[in-house]
Amino acid sequence: MADLDTTESRAKKGTTRYKRIRTALMLSGLSLFAQLYFFQPLLPDLGRIFSLTPAVSSLAVTMGTAGMAVGLFIFAFKADSLPRKTLMVTGMLSTSVLTLVSAVVPAFWLLVLLNFAKGIAISSISAVALAYIAEELKPAAVSIAISLYMSGNIAGGMAGRVFAGLANGWLGWRWTTVIVGIVGLLLALLFSQMLPEGQTFESNPVQVSFKLKQMASFLRDPLLLSMYGIAAIIMGVFVSVYNYVSFRLAGPPFSLPHYIIAFVFVMYITGIAGSLLTGRWADKANSSVILRLLLNAFIIGVLALLWGKLWLFVVGLGVLTFSFFGAHTTASRIVSQHAASGKSTATSLYWLFYYVGSSVIGTLTGTALSELGWSYFIIVLLGLLIFAYGLIRLTIRRNFAAFSG
Repeated sequence: MADLDTTESRAKKGTTRYKRIRTALMLSGLSLFAQLYFFQPLLPDLGRIFSLTPAVSSLAVTMGTAGMAVGLFIFAFKADSLPRKTLMVTGMLSTSVLTLVSAVVPAFWLLVLLNFAKGIAISSISAVALAYIAEELKPAAVSIAISLYMSGNIAGGMAGRVFAGLANGWLGWRWTTVIVGIVGLLLALLFSQMLPEGQTFESNPVQVSFKLKQMASFLRDPLLLSMYGIAAIIMGVFVSVYNYVSFRLAGPPFSLPHYIIAFVFVMYITGIAGSLLTGRWADKANSSVILRLLLNAFIIGVLALLWGKLWLFVVGLGVLTFSFFGAHTTASRIVSQHAASGKSTATSLYWLFYYVGSSVIGTLTGTALSELGWSYFIIVLLGLLIFAYGLIRLTIRRNFAAFSG
């Protein structure tokens, strides 16, 4: 297909096709990230029911993000050879079916296995959603569509956590899971009807050897490697906090009921603000300055969780949530700007490290919590963030010009 024809077939802002694409993809983010993270507030109950430590119970969440990492690596080679809509619809339906099946498993290891498979299914949408938007919409309509898609992701993660935290206290984890799965299935069916077929997609099989060489070159780039490490650390710390915050708030000195703890996850609203404000700030200020300031704020927010005063704990959660999403936005922007060619591969590696950090750090820090207690758990998180800050300082000295954007 000629470039002119491809451009002409893209949807303009305000058209019915544009609205269907925008709404369908926003709903996909809402559904998928609710299903990926809704087990987070259920971890204390899963630990009690299956006789697990906090670290082991966290596998219900972290193996889902591990599946995301594996899936994103696989689809880095396969996604461009498969029709976009077919891949996304299959991923959404598979995710919902896996959620429903997980409600009836007799053993925790089966739940973990299903959540790992669910992560792979979700990654099929994440791998191509932004490419679909860029291919099917006019350039002037792309930014707002991407913003709505990303907002759907964040809102879905928040809604899934809040609903599950509330419903679990009254219905139990199995019925909560059934409801999330049914809603996900209904949204998947709506998505399949609403999302238009791609009009500009052309199958483009990837040469594996070329892709691997490209990845290897990015992993030898000090700036990109630093950003990948920072992505792994900040995501790992962030997930660690939210994995185990329910354990902390349910016990002394807070001893809060489940319906209060559930609303802790409304803090994700500050994350949306952090992402949007940082995106605007990045157009006017040096990226290294932004990243350092946000990491400093992240450290302060985590430090506030050491004290046993509820108001300070809540403020700390808000600060670290705002800072995490802002730092994530900035680091991913640096990666995209720095990679002169192969931007999709560079950003795929960023997401791979991001979800590996979530899985590995999010689980291992639970051991510190189980063995040493909350204070030492927070100290471990602070150590990781200080290391990330050191990566930025080291990278600035070696790649100062790269941070000028």
